[in-house]
Amino acid sequence: MPTPATATDRREADDSALLQRIARNDEQAFTALVLRYQNRFYSVARRMLGNQHDSEDAVQLAFLRVFRSAREYRDEWRGSTWLYRILTNVCIDAWRKRRHETTGAGETAAGARALDTDRLDLEAALVRLPSEARAIFLLRHMEDLPYEEIARIRGVTVNTVKTQLRRSKQSMRSYLTLETGR
Repeated sequence: MPTPATATDRREADDSALLQRIARNDEQAFTALVLRYQNRFYSVARRMLGNQHDSEDAVQLAFLRVFRSAREYRDEWRGSTWLYRILTNVCIDAWRKRRHETTGAGETAAGARALDTDRLDLEAALVRLPSEARAIFLLRHMEDLPYEEIARIRGVTVNTVKTQLRRSKQSMRSYLTLETGR
């Protein structure tokens, strides 16, 4: 007897179908996909980039890239994997561009603002992580994706994902301990 499909399996099938329709320039499918992912995309972008303006720009650019490159999507990829790969690549590109426009000792303006707070600030700790490590950390701990899917999204091995997560946690723990004096 076949096992019933899980909600995740059904969503992935829906995502795949939507991406196939978008590849045929179906604007209703694109609208449905945007509505499904806009909040999750914004959440990841906000945590990766640290400010509202850059995050909104990154989400818009990611969706534009989805629309323009939907013909490149292949069914062997989970739809969400392909979408998150586009988003995280856009965010990393934006972060790198912004990093070149630094405000002093290598911190971006958003990072400098986040570091000025007097309270325990996870956002400030996240800003201090390298962009790739931040992407992996957020996909695991904010989106609750499995290691294997994160590896596919970022184009790295599962061991690299685990290593990046371990280093990110250590770095964040060190920063938060230093900030709180504990």
